[in-house]
Amino acid sequence: MNEVMFYMNEEGFGTIYTTRMFNKIHKMIEEGKLSTENALLLLKHIGYCKILFGWWSSDFKNSLLCGRFEKMIVDEDKKNEEKNEKLLADLCKCDLMLGFGFSSELLSICVPCLLKVASNKEENKEAQKEVEMALLALCRAVDYFKIDKELFLDEIKEIIEHHQKHRNLTRLAYQSIWEYFLNEFNSKRRFEEVIVNELHFAREATRELEQLIQRVDWKRKEEGKGGKIEKEEILLMGWLQALNRYFCDCRLRNEEIIGLIGSIVKVFRIAKGKNVSVSDKSIRLFQSAARNRDAAIDGLLKGGAGDLIFEEIVQSTLNDKTAYTCSSFFIEISYRLKKNEDDEMEVAKRKELKRNLFEKMEEEGYEDTITKFHEILPYYRRRYGYLLSVNVTDCFVNV
Repeated sequence: MNEVMFYMNEEGFGTIYTTRMFNKIHKMIEEGKLSTENALLLLKHIGYCKILFGWWSSDFKNSLLCGRFEKMIVDEDKKNEEKNEKLLADLCKCDLMLGFGFSSELLSICVPCLLKVASNKEENKEAQKEVEMALLALCRAVDYFKIDKELFLDEIKEIIEHHQKHRNLTRLAYQSIWEYFLNEFNSKRRFEEVIVNELHFAREATRELEQLIQRVDWKRKEEGKGGKIEKEEILLMGWLQALNRYFCDCRLRNEEIIGLIGSIVKVFRIAKGKNVSVSDKSIRLFQSAARNRDAAIDGLLKGGAGDLIFEEIVQSTLNDKTAYTCSSFFIEISYRLKKNEDDEMEVAKRKELKRNLFEKMEEEGYEDTITKFHEILPYYRRRYGYLLSVNVTDCFVNV
């Protein structure tokens, strides 16, 4: 069934896995024609593929089966010595992977249950698969703001640190726990300290990106061959999604960020023309980082973000989205380099950055290209609803 789903699209999934089908499974369980154990085995695989490929469907939530499972979760959790931990974990996996819009009561049961499953350090394939499913369910469930992640910080740290030492998780499981951790952490500085300085997210993300770009069959993509989607592409998209949260909310000032920026530049260059989703997400990360007032501009530039934007901005085939991203990057950098600082060292550093940028623009002939954005900024304001300054060249021209 998993092999069939790998060739299925979202429309095909929605046609087969309907509320009517889930209700039929519910009826079969009621009549004793299908055991709960076998039903859970089937539904875990359906949910796994649904979440892996990012398919949207509300059919399970509207089914009798969903109501049955959620009641079973609450009832099973109330048990003490007779509690069936495996049954509870499987119910939680199915409900979170197939459903949406979870109650605080349900999440307060499922989150600790699935983190306990994810803490399993066995390295056999069966255990790794269950850990992978548990983390995939966790990172994709919505409404997690109802549960304070700080309550589970130690468990999350332990899972990540153990993997960093022993490499016991699958690639998907490792990417998933980072995505779960970074999602909606609301800039809590204690979390950020753990993410940046204790767990070294930038270093880990760099390593994963470097390995993934070597594993994707880019030649097949370049030739436009369809068929089975590669898991590595899904993983790459997952890391880029996690990085967007990181770039928006964290203080990007340690040395590890330079290597990460360099890896994202590599991802963009190799994916360009082969996977539009990957290349678009990659370059938009630099826009997010430029908007982050706590991100070090020199780190972005040393990593090669500025060079990449320069290269793209002069392309005759530049599409609207990329043009908007590039212009936004320059506007944000311009604004930040023009800021007044009391610290003389910061002032000197800012002037040096401005001078270096100007010299590069003048040398490569980029200044005229940037100036042309005066003509199209009103269009981007209307199209994307973002208030772009018309003084995009002020910083760069008037050093």
